[in-house]
Amino acid sequence: MALIKQIRQRTGLAIGVIAVGLIFFLVGGDILGPNSMILGSDRTTVGEIAGEDISYDEYVQRIEQTKMRFQQNTGRNPSESDLSSIRDQAWQALIVEKIFATQYEELGMQVSDDELVDMVQGKNIIGELRRQLTNPQTGEFDREQLITFLQSLENADPQQQAFWAQQEKMFADSRLRIKYDNMLAVSEYATNAEAKLQHKSANTIADVRHIHIPYYSVSDSLVQINDAEIRTYISKNQEKFKVTESRGLRYVRFPLHPSAEDSAAALDQINGLIAELKETNSDSSFVVRNSEALNPFITVNPGDPLPQNFTNNVDEPEEGVVYGPFLSNSSSYVAYKITDKFEGDPRMRASHILLSTEGMTDEDKEQVRQQALDVLAEVNETGNFEVAAAQYGQDATSQRGGDLGWFFKDDFVTEFADAVFSANSTGVINRLVETEYGYHIIKVTELQQTLTQKVAILELELIASDITRNDVFRNADYFAANSSNPSTFEANAEKEGYTILSASNVGPTSRTLNNLSGAREIVRWAFNDASVGKVSRVFELEDAYVVALLSNKTEEGDGSINNPDIKAQATQELKNDKKAAYIKEKIEGMETLEAMQEAFPDASIGSTADLRLNASTLPGVGFAPKAVGAIFGLQESGEMTKPIQEDIGVIVAELNSIIPAPEIADYTRYQNEITNNASQRTSYMIMMAMEELAGVKDYRYKFF
Repeated sequence: MALIKQIRQRTGLAIGVIAVGLIFFLVGGDILGPNSMILGSDRTTVGEIAGEDISYDEYVQRIEQTKMRFQQNTGRNPSESDLSSIRDQAWQALIVEKIFATQYEELGMQVSDDELVDMVQGKNIIGELRRQLTNPQTGEFDREQLITFLQSLENADPQQQAFWAQQEKMFADSRLRIKYDNMLAVSEYATNAEAKLQHKSANTIADVRHIHIPYYSVSDSLVQINDAEIRTYISKNQEKFKVTESRGLRYVRFPLHPSAEDSAAALDQINGLIAELKETNSDSSFVVRNSEALNPFITVNPGDPLPQNFTNNVDEPEEGVVYGPFLSNSSSYVAYKITDKFEGDPRMRASHILLSTEGMTDEDKEQVRQQALDVLAEVNETGNFEVAAAQYGQDATSQRGGDLGWFFKDDFVTEFADAVFSANSTGVINRLVETEYGYHIIKVTELQQTLTQKVAILELELIASDITRNDVFRNADYFAANSSNPSTFEANAEKEGYTILSASNVGPTSRTLNNLSGAREIVRWAFNDASVGKVSRVFELEDAYVVALLSNKTEEGDGSINNPDIKAQATQELKNDKKAAYIKEKIEGMETLEAMQEAFPDASIGSTADLRLNASTLPGVGFAPKAVGAIFGLQESGEMTKPIQEDIGVIVAELNSIIPAPEIADYTRYQNEITNNASQRTSYMIMMAMEELAGVKDYRYKFF
C-alpha cells in the first residue's frame, strides 16, 4: 500500500513542498555550503562515468528515487546510515545505467511492451509490487488492489502518471540487467579436463611433516636496511605501494557522558512509566508508545532465552510482574514484564552433517551414500560429531559443528523434520536421512519444547541533557578557539589533560575515524576546507564533540619513502627478505627437520596427514600456498622441499606419502561445480571490469 499512498499523495502544491524538503533533507547543510549551486559555485559535478560528467542535480534526483523505493519497501524513513547506503546505491545505479546502456543496444536487448505489461499486471507480477500490494488479513499479494490502482491512473493528475512512468522505467531497467546477467551466467562452461583437474585438486592427499621458521627467529640486528635500499625496493614494487588520496588527522574527543543529575532524571521518568505499566491492560500498546527499545514487545519462542539483562537480574520471573529498572550495557534503564505464557508449537534443536547430491547421477549418489554411511559409523565410534561435521559437512553449518539451532517442524523439508521430531531422546539418529539436498547425518541436541512467552520491554536511553551538552560544548569550543596551530593544539591538550588521538589513511569517502562513527563532516572538512596544520571548528557527533587537526595530506600517485606507512611496510618486507636469505643459508645442507630446529629453536615442527592439493594453508602454520604447491611437486617418501619463503616465515616440508585422486567414471559433478561457481562470480566480475574500463571518477565526497 505504501506505493499507492506515495502516488496519491504527490499532488499539487504538496509535490513541490515534498520535493524541496526532500532535497534539503538529503543534502542537509550542503545546499548552503561551499559547493552549493544556489550560492553560485561552479563545482556541480559529482563524478564522471564513461567520459560523461554526472551533475549534482542528476545525482540528487537518483537519490530521491532510491530513497522513495526504500520507503516503499520498509515503510519508514531512512536513518543517516541508511542514507549513506542509499547514496551508494544511487551512484551504482547511475554507473550501471551509463555503462550498460550501450551494451543492451549492441546486443539488441529490450523489454517489450507486452513483457512490461506482464510484469506489472499479468501472470508474472514483479516482486516489488507483490510486496507492496498485500492483503493485510492474509499477508498475500492482492491483485484487486493492483487492478484498482492501475485503473485509477487513467484519471490521475500528470504528476501521478509521471511517477508511475518512472516506476515502469525502473522495472524495465532492472529486467534488462537480469537478462544481461543471466546471459553471461549461462555462457559459462567447464571442460572435462577442467573437471578432472578440480577432482584431482580436491582429492589428492599428502601426508607430510613440516618445519616453520618464523622471521622473529632471526634478530633484527643481523639484518641492516638503509634508505637507499628502501627507495629501490619501493621503486621496483610500485604495484604494492601505489597510494590513493588520503588524509591524516589528530583530534580530541569530548565525550557526552550523562551527569549524575541526568541519571537521576531518567530514573525518575522510567519509575513513573513502570507504575503505569503495572496498571495498564494493554502492555504491548503501552511499551510501543513509551519504550525506546528497538523491539519493545517480543515473542520468545520455545528454546530461545529471555533477554540476557533480564535473566542476569531475575532468577524465576513470574507472569504479570514488572521487574526493573536495570542498567543495561548500552547505557539505558530497562524494565521487563512477561505478559503471557502459553504452550505454542513445538521446537527442537539438532545438528547435521550434509553430504550433497544435488545435480548428481544415480551412480554418483550411491558413492555419496556409501561415504555418508562411513561417516555415520565414524561418528558412532568416536562420538566426535562436531569434529566430523567440520571435516565432512558441505554446507555453512559445518563451520559451527553442524548446529542448526532451534527450529519448528515446518522450517525444514518433510523427510528431515519427520526424522528429528520423531526422536524420543537426544543423540545421533542411527540412520541416514535423504532429502532433495543430499544425505544427512543428524544429531538431536534438544528435545521438544513448547513454552512460548510474550515480553514487554520498557527502555529509556540514558543520555546527556541539554545542560550537560552545553557544558561540554563550551569546553570544546574554548579549546578550538585557543588552538590555532599544531603547537598550541598539543600544548592546550596537555594543559587540560585531553588525550590526542590519531587517524591515518583516511579516505575521501570515509564515514568514521577509527571507532568514531558519524564522522563524515570531519572527513569532508579535511578534504574540502582544511590545510595541513589547520585546526577545525567544533564538530558535533551523536555521543561527543570533536576538534580536529589536519596533520598530513597524501595525494594519489606513486608510493614514496616520504610516506611513513609505506616506508614501514617496505622496511619490514626487506627485513623479511634478508632474514629468509639468512635462514636458507644457515640450514643449507641439513638433512633433517630436527637439525633445522636445533639451528632455530623458535621453529616448530608439525605434521599434516590429510593435506589436499587445493589447500592454501598448512594447519598450525598459516597461509602458505607456495609451500603447498612445492609439497605436491615431491614424489618419493622422505623427499624434502627446498626452503620456501612465505609471508609468515620459511617452510621446509618432508613427504611421507601421497595418495593420488582415484579415477571416476563421470566428472559431471565437478563440471557443474566449476560452472556454478563461475556463474555466481560472472556478473560481479563483468561489472568491475566495465567500471574500470569506463574510468569512473567519484567526486561525491566533496558534496556528501
